[in-house]
Amino acid sequence: MTETHSTHHVLIVEDDAVTRARMAAYFETENYRVSQSEDGEGIHRLIAESAIDVVLLDINLPGKDGLQLARELSEKTDVGIILVTARNDEIDRIVGLEIGADDYVTKPFNPRELLARVKNLIRRKQSDQSRHQKQRSKSFSGWTLDLSRRSLSSNTQENLPLTRGEFELLVTFLEHPGKTLHREWLMEKVTHRVWSPNERTIDVLVLRLRNKIEHDSHAPQIILTVHGEGYLFASEVF
Repeated sequence: MTETHSTHHVLIVEDDAVTRARMAAYFETENYRVSQSEDGEGIHRLIAESAIDVVLLDINLPGKDGLQLARELSEKTDVGIILVTARNDEIDRIVGLEIGADDYVTKPFNPRELLARVKNLIRRKQSDQSRHQKQRSKSFSGWTLDLSRRSLSSNTQENLPLTRGEFELLVTFLEHPGKTLHREWLMEKVTHRVWSPNERTIDVLVLRLRNKIEHDSHAPQIILTVHGEGYLFASEVF
C-alpha cells in the first residue's frame, strides 16, 4: 500500500495498476489524501488506523471480491463505500446496496463524476454523524437502536448488528412513524444514488428488518405494507 497526505482521505482498492494510479493521481490533484491497495489484504487495519472517509472498491479483486469486502466494511465500520467495477449488471447494483455500499460506478467513468459522488457521500456522512450525535438512541416495541454504534438491542437480544442499508431504512422509519412512505421516496433516503432505483431493493431490506424485529415476520405488526403505495411504521417511537 502507498499513501499521500491531504484533507479528506480516500482509499482506492483496485487490482489494475494503471487504473489505480490514474484514480490516485486525479484525487491527489483535487487535494485529497489517497491510500492505495491492489487487494483487500490489510484494508481493515488501514481503515482503523487512518480515519478513511471513502473507499473506492473494485468488485473484481483477487482473493475476497469487492462485494465480500463491502459487506464486512458496512457491518464493522461507518466508512463510505463506492463500488467501482467494469460489470454493468443491475443485480450487482442491487446486491451492492443490500450489503451496505453507498454508491456504484461503472467503468469507464468520468473522473469528475466520481469526484462529485465522493464529495456528496462525505457531506452526507458528516450530516448523518451530526444528526446522530444529537440523539444517541431511539426506542420502539421493546427495541433500542443505538445510532452511534448502528446496532439494535432488546431485553432478550443484545447488539444485533445492522448493515448500512438496514440501518438507514430503520432510521428513516423511526423518523416518520405512522406515515405511509412510498418505495421511491424510501429508495432516495436509503441510497442517495442517482442510478436507476429498484423497488425490489427496498422490499428486500424491509424483509430483512422484519426478520430481525418482528415477532412473526409473516404477520408483521411494526412495519406494515400499504398495498400499491409502500410501507408504514406502526410502532410508537421514543
